[in-house]
Amino acid sequence: MKRWAALLAGAAMIALGGCSTGDDAVAQGGTFEFVAPGGNTDIFYDPPESRGRPGPLAGPDLMDPAKTISLDDFTGKVVVINVWGQWCGPCRTEITQLQKVYDATRGQGVAFLGIDVRDNNRDAARDFIIDRKVTFPSIYDPAMRTMIAFGGKYPTTVIPSTVVLDRQHRVAAVFLRELLAEDLQPVVQRLAAEPGPRA
Repeated sequence: MKRWAALLAGAAMIALGGCSTGDDAVAQGGTFEFVAPGGNTDIFYDPPESRGRPGPLAGPDLMDPAKTISLDDFTGKVVVINVWGQWCGPCRTEITQLQKVYDATRGQGVAFLGIDVRDNNRDAARDFIIDRKVTFPSIYDPAMRTMIAFGGKYPTTVIPSTVVLDRQHRVAAVFLRELLAEDLQPVVQRLAAEPGPRA
């Protein structure tokens, strides 16, 4: 019980921290440090050597609770992580735009991973995915534990938000707003063209 209380307290601290920066960031197993200079909603981390890695990302598959999805399932791929909820108005428009980019880029070694948050009705979230014909997987995470593990004071209050990881799973871009396909696709294609991890 004490452990759960500590986790909830940590979640509250991160949510309250939002876009603040400093050396007091909570990072759990990663090197990613979220910084949003001047309150920007589109943040790019370049050159590649300056990019940090998130903490471990894993959780139950929205469509199949018996299955666990992990970032490790996408080794060597560019990964687009989208934080969404079926209750979120902008997510309804954005999800079809993300599917469009996924369809256009998956042949280039690009994977998409959704994280369904603050959504206590699993059936409604599943219907949201089925109705919009979304074919990439999502982690079901109503308590936002996945984003807490992400580390670096990532602003959990901003939904939808999208994080793009390069082939080495370093954070290359963060979008704290609803995206259109034309916003995201050039970024994903640029990262897909970067060299992958060395063997």
